[in-house]
Amino acid sequence: MLLAIDAGNTNVVFALVEGDDIVARWRIATDPRRTADEYAVWLHQLMQLGGQDPKSVTAVVIATVVPRALHNLTVLAEKYFRQTPLIAGRAPLEWGIHLDVVEPSTVGADRVVNTIAAHALHSGDLIVIDFGTATTFDVIDYTGAYKGGIIAPGINLSLDALVAAAAKLPRIAIETPESTSVIGRTTEEQMVIGIYWGYVGLIEGLVTRIKAEIGRPVKVIATGGLATLFERHSKVFDMIEPDLTIRGLTIMWHRLAK
Repeated sequence: MLLAIDAGNTNVVFALVEGDDIVARWRIATDPRRTADEYAVWLHQLMQLGGQDPKSVTAVVIATVVPRALHNLTVLAEKYFRQTPLIAGRAPLEWGIHLDVVEPSTVGADRVVNTIAAHALHSGDLIVIDFGTATTFDVIDYTGAYKGGIIAPGINLSLDALVAAAAKLPRIAIETPESTSVIGRTTEEQMVIGIYWGYVGLIEGLVTRIKAEIGRPVKVIATGGLATLFERHSKVFDMIEPDLTIRGLTIMWHRLAK
């Protein structure tokens, strides 16, 4: 059984993978100060509640964009699962794809792993939109090369900045509006419209510009926790892959194992 760990800026996702099947997944808020012991108590309890035996883990693979979290995740793997973890992008788990950008070493591990998964699962030119702390747009050509992309503030980050900077604005939940009207009648409605429909405009506008620049048919893949939020009111996505990063880590592990 493979334990795949995706450490992002907001959450750390742990997934148990058997073959190609994700049999369980759990997430916890990212905190670089969290110790291996704390991870172990939390994770072992959840595994046991789900009928999973921690001893069934025979490999651990980690992708992280939070360098400070890596040490404790490594200790977790070594101390509590008796496994030396493989780190995505480091020998022997190198990327194995061409990063066709000016500074390849600065590309986030999650973005490269998403690229690997997207190309393995879908043919042709691709755009991967990942809705996380930041919203990233990654461009992958038909050969599987990473060509670059866009980094925009995440929707939660945008809302937090708005509320923090405007004393009288309330904190609201981000949700799909029932109405397609863009004229709000209350302060809360106007905030939802501004955040939600403003973000739809950002997504659709940037995808349109990327497609025009590529000049060939392109598939758009969405991933991340908030991807489904925009599915109802926008036709920009060709498909949603909620577990794209975990899929990528699994693909990398299988390639190495072979």
